Amino acid sequence: MLARVANNLFWMGRYIERSEHIARYLNVNYFSSLDAPNQLSQSRQFVLRSMLFMVGDPEEDDSKILNEQNVLFKIGLDHQTHYSIINNIKSARENANSARDLISTELYEAINKFYHFTLNYNSDVFVKNGLHDFTLHVTEMTDILRGKIRGTLLHDPVYAIIMLGINMERATQVIRIINSKNKDALNSQGSYGDKFSKSFEWTTLLKCAESYDMMRRHYKKAPTSISTLEFLILNPNCPRSIMNSLNQVYYHIKVLDTTTNYNKNSTAFLIGKVRSEIQYKHIEEIECNIQEFIENILINLTEISLKMEKEFFNY
Repeated sequence: MLARVANNLFWMGRYIERSEHIARYLNVNYFSSLDAPNQLSQSRQFVLRSMLFMVGDPEEDDSKILNEQNVLFKIGLDHQTHYSIINNIKSARENANSARDLISTELYEAINKFYHFTLNYNSDVFVKNGLHDFTLHVTEMTDILRGKIRGTLLHDPVYAIIMLGINMERATQVIRIINSKNKDALNSQGSYGDKFSKSFEWTTLLKCAESYDMMRRHYKKAPTSISTLEFLILNPNCPRSIMNSLNQVYYHIKVLDTTTNYNKNSTAFLIGKVRSEIQYKHIEEIECNIQEFIENILINLTEISLKMEKEFFNY
């Protein structure tokens, strides 16, 4: 296939995954705050600032009073905001259009239906009382799209490229969510007697990554900072973990790069190196300097994406 078309498939997968994580972050943070055990986590300003921080548009002025409807519209349905959910879905559809002959009719129709749902959603309803309905529909539709990808496409290089995009974006979004909730846990510690390690924000973090039930079944205890970070970063069996996403990226990159020769300049080598560095870390050494670890992971993911683009998508 043309490198340009392969790039479109890759970014289609990324935009689908990105829209899901942003929608779930909005939903979980907004509605979890209603049951939060402390006044700060219940604060609407605290929640809105967390949302903006997660999408990469933090509000630096601590004294500014944020307007709830403006923030929700900006992240959800604002065509002028590059990171908004509607623009991510629009970009996914545009990339699908450019690779129309390589994807199934069922997948394209599902993407098209998804796009028209978001395009026609009433923004006034969304910012007033439609947040739950809209974000729930977005997360359900992205699950349907991943099902269509797995069930209606041959598991060949086309499938591998789309899954590369999905898993690269999943790793990126999960580490961004970890960064946001770690910041929230630091800000809210001591506000109701609990320590940082037992903050309510760790429960919220797991729910944002759709991993709360899995974590409770695995550890059989309430979330703490150590168990939550270990589960979402190091556990290879958790489908939302950084380790699992990197394993998937490595598996699918080998479909495209079938060479067995040692090549330290290849994308596969870089992915294997990053994956091994994380695989042999202890969670205690990650937790003691979590901010540095987060920054390094984000840098590594950017490097992998750029090298992948140069090796496979730039001709």
